[in-house]
Amino acid sequence: MGKARADHPADKPPVTSCLLSAAFFGALGSSFLYGYNLSVVNAPAQYIKDFNNRTWMERYGEPIGAETTTLLWSITVSIFAIGGLLGALSVSLIIKLLGRKGTLLLNNVFALAAALLLTLGERAKSFEMLIVGRLIIGVDSGIALSALPMYLGEISPKHIRGFIGQFNSILICLGVFTGQVLGLPELLGQETRWNYLFTFLALPAALQMCVLPFLPESPRFLLMERRDEAGAERAFQRFLGKEDVSQELEEVHAEARAQENLHTVSVLQLLRNPAVRWQLITVIITMACYQLCGLNAIWYYTNGILREAGFPENILPYITLSTGIIETLAAIISLSNYIHGVTHWTVRAGGGRPWTPTSRCVVSSQGIFLCCHFIKGILDNLLLAILHLPHKDISSLYRATGHLEQYHPDKERSCSCDVRQFISSDQFI
Repeated sequence: MGKARADHPADKPPVTSCLLSAAFFGALGSSFLYGYNLSVVNAPAQYIKDFNNRTWMERYGEPIGAETTTLLWSITVSIFAIGGLLGALSVSLIIKLLGRKGTLLLNNVFALAAALLLTLGERAKSFEMLIVGRLIIGVDSGIALSALPMYLGEISPKHIRGFIGQFNSILICLGVFTGQVLGLPELLGQETRWNYLFTFLALPAALQMCVLPFLPESPRFLLMERRDEAGAERAFQRFLGKEDVSQELEEVHAEARAQENLHTVSVLQLLRNPAVRWQLITVIITMACYQLCGLNAIWYYTNGILREAGFPENILPYITLSTGIIETLAAIISLSNYIHGVTHWTVRAGGGRPWTPTSRCVVSSQGIFLCCHFIKGILDNLLLAILHLPHKDISSLYRATGHLEQYHPDKERSCSCDVRQFISSDQFI
């Protein structure tokens, strides 16, 4: 009877404005920026390449070579993934020193610095500033994607933990969509305005810096890391909107005691543990399918892919926009399924009760695949750079096989199309 009353909806704490503010503004300056940076380079791709060519001409007095053009553009895009990998690998140390909220606040410094470099790169006539800016915003994204889910999971009551956690994925989709909208020719997708696409990075970071300092730190961090029980109690009271938070404090104490009795296992030991083998296989297959679906290439190179498919140039931005709309709608529609499904259980296992081998398996796998996500982004861009060979290398392939008459460099087509035509020929086999 007592257990039934504990689970009754009337006993559940309300969703407070403090909790919603922490979820929204935390995701706005973190997940939203990550999604925005996935799509923002697609619209001004040609303008950035032209800028690189003009800068090269002014420096060295000769046009930039095809190989160098491809190299600079590939580095500008893929350096974001390298920065994300660095951020994901360093976040554990930063979180331990500064806490969840402190890490998110510090992370805004990276976003503001990146916005400054990317905005002023054209005026300073330095493509190096664009590359460094993309690297820094990648570090920002790597830190944000690790710190934010932890913060949201630790401040949320059990019955809405899945709902609050979905702010992370929904704001990523909204960020992608916003980058596509601002990249339209009617807005900032013009030769004279493309650098302002990167200026926009400062707005979500500034909003987060204005709001987040007035919100509490994660009560679990305060209690388990700082041993500040009074601070943890005040944080729980603000997030949950009630005075009596003794049950929540006891749950954190129980989690701390459970962690003291558990020893840390290596990745190899985790893989060998038969108790979590099927859970681990499920996570690996799910995340591997997500990472190998080619989504990064679509985000970065949508216009180029559609152009190769023969779509008219004037409708490319709007077709690209439709992908962002569909992705955002899918994330919102799936919210109810996540609340009542596996994601709700996963997040709850990480923050609502003492850690079990299964919950450790899930969270460890999330960290592993966050690093793999950025590594896969690097490989995606390297592969695309290889496929976009300069025309003179393509012509040598045709010449070597006796099919030079089939190659017409004066036609407006990309080198990747020539590669596909060569590979599909009998001479390739």
